[in-house]
Amino acid sequence: MPADAMALEEFREQLAATAAALAEPGTGLLAADESTGTIGKRFEAIGLENTEDHRRAYRSLLATTAGLAEHISGVILFEETLFQDSTEQAGGQPLVELFQQQGIVPGIKVDQGVEPLAGGLAGETWCTGLKGLGERAARYYARGARFAKWRAVLQISSAGCPSELAVRENAWGLARYARTVQEHGLVPIVEPEILMDGDHDIATTASVQEWVLRTVYEALAVNGVFLEGSLLKPSMTLAGAACPQPPNAQEVGAFTVRTLSRTVPAAVPAILFLSGGLSEEDASLCLNAINQAADAVGAPWHLGFSFGRALQHSCIKHWAGHDLSAGQAALLARARANGAASRGDYEPGSEPSDDASLFVANYSY
Repeated sequence: MPADAMALEEFREQLAATAAALAEPGTGLLAADESTGTIGKRFEAIGLENTEDHRRAYRSLLATTAGLAEHISGVILFEETLFQDSTEQAGGQPLVELFQQQGIVPGIKVDQGVEPLAGGLAGETWCTGLKGLGERAARYYARGARFAKWRAVLQISSAGCPSELAVRENAWGLARYARTVQEHGLVPIVEPEILMDGDHDIATTASVQEWVLRTVYEALAVNGVFLEGSLLKPSMTLAGAACPQPPNAQEVGAFTVRTLSRTVPAAVPAILFLSGGLSEEDASLCLNAINQAADAVGAPWHLGFSFGRALQHSCIKHWAGHDLSAGQAALLARARANGAASRGDYEPGSEPSDDASLFVANYSY
């Protein structure tokens, strides 16, 4: 047996167990993997300087929110956070250990951002980070991470995006990443994000997303990725943010489930949606509608969430750099809302939220 195949076999049972833990019903992931620059923009909105001490304080808030594990099965961390200690108030322990003590599985963002795609159409990108990924994955595993995330970015435009080159390049990058981190014990989250930019309708998004997901799973198969030890993090099937007739949550639910049913193997334990710029409340409503549509057809996967802005927007605003209890209460409220939505049981408006749109054109982090 080739050495790489033996490496995957060594971790196969553990990968499946980790993926199953992340797919616990009624839960999802807290995506707290913002880069230093991106979290600086969030702090700027509350008038807070972007220092390591302030980042440590905010991440300590996340790691010590009592009861978070009832709704959050895993947390995606930025590299700084994985190796960072908590504040003295939180005990000074490594942040990764505080999450583990709650029963929350730590994960790590491993891509190194996007670059313009040579030969692609204007604005198209490919994702970097494959060089040295195996060595980094081994170091992250030793620190306690048990899953990884890699974000590929595609867009729909009247200029013909996405091109076949962009779809194939990003699918292949996702597959190479997934195989590499599995050989080092990390469950790969495969994230082919389709940006909300544009004025296209939901049917157009569905058509493109089916093509993208089919291509991704073809590439995963060629690379021998162990599907039972992997997770998918797609966009919800939405219209463009500037669509003159935006769909309601029920339409989003129906289109999303139809798209996934046509493209994603049943062996994948969970599909954890990104919020993509939806407001906190709209993200919960759409996730709820997706689960209701999935229940109606007996979809085989856990359909949860992997939200960043849609979990943290109110939290940062209420924390404001100093109010720990207010920030944690806001975080827990949105975690409860999305946990309920992951079962199709969310009652609109039953948890406090901020209805402001979180859409950012050509979003990067």
